Amino acid sequence: SEKCSLGKNKTFLFSCVCYHSLIAGLNALDSKMGGLPLLVQRTIARTIVLQEIVGKGRFGEVWRGKWCGEDVAVKIFSSRDERSWFREAEIYQTIMLRHENVLGFIAADNKDNGTWTQLWLVTEYYEQGSLFDYLNSNTVTADEMIKLTFSIASGLAHLHMEIVGTQGKPAISHRDLKSKNILVKRNESCAIADLGLAVKHDSVLNTIDIPQNPRVGTKRYMAPEILDDTMNINNFESFKRADIYSLGLVYWEISRRCLDGGIMEEYQLPYYDAVSSDPSIEEMKKAVCEQKLRPNIPNQWQSCEALRLMGRIMRECWFTNGAARLTALRIKKTISQHCGQNSKA
Repeated sequence: SEKCSLGKNKTFLFSCVCYHSLIAGLNALDSKMGGLPLLVQRTIARTIVLQEIVGKGRFGEVWRGKWCGEDVAVKIFSSRDERSWFREAEIYQTIMLRHENVLGFIAADNKDNGTWTQLWLVTEYYEQGSLFDYLNSNTVTADEMIKLTFSIASGLAHLHMEIVGTQGKPAISHRDLKSKNILVKRNESCAIADLGLAVKHDSVLNTIDIPQNPRVGTKRYMAPEILDDTMNINNFESFKRADIYSLGLVYWEISRRCLDGGIMEEYQLPYYDAVSSDPSIEEMKKAVCEQKLRPNIPNQWQSCEALRLMGRIMRECWFTNGAARLTALRIKKTISQHCGQNSKA
């Protein structure tokens, strides 16, 4: 019979030919181990049949693959990027990381094709692709905008949250939040992906688990304190606050595509009208830190309650002073309250 027997605790009977049972098993294991044993991961990876390239990222290609009749995503790194592959796999296997708005990790493996070694990262597959792709080809209603923005805030709040206890979860900062690193699920909610640059915080020792190079990520989305090198890298809150600035830019991208504001604008990247298509640190620093520019929030948004709310949230994500920015949890609660008020109306 098509069953997946993922045994209790650390004993596994791997007879898995059912994708959905596997995902259920992974969810159950999350509080104990954070991921499957390496042998099980290897077994899964070696039975995947690659179908087509669906994207290219910083470290390689992303493929759609088939496993047990279901689609999975396979991110393929070259062997020279082994540290990046190992790091991302390590972050994804953090205990208690699994969340409906964070990309679901399945397996990591290295595959030798005879000429070179490929490093695989296998995750759940979302056919809608990235939020960037989705917004380029779709407009959204106010309700859809709220669903997208709420789900991203939920995923980020989960990453940022520390769960205390023996089987707890460290606080995690993403450090490269942007529309290309967020995936759109079939139900029109989002999942945050690409955790390769993320950092974990040890609250007991008050340490961050990798060398604290603050200038990583995508220049267009970098917070002012990263651009002008004033970020306090010894305070983990600084990393979370930088994520919030980036989140505000993603919200702007979504809101521009909303039909309910009386004006629906073509898709654009943040600061499209202020910097070049591939801006340098200096270019971004001049626009964001020296000229104090922020993406334009149209007056027409005032006529739509949902867009008015989003405009207010964005402004509170973009403060130059990181300590004044909203937290991911506060943003999640604010959007949730809006949904509650609308349902009563």
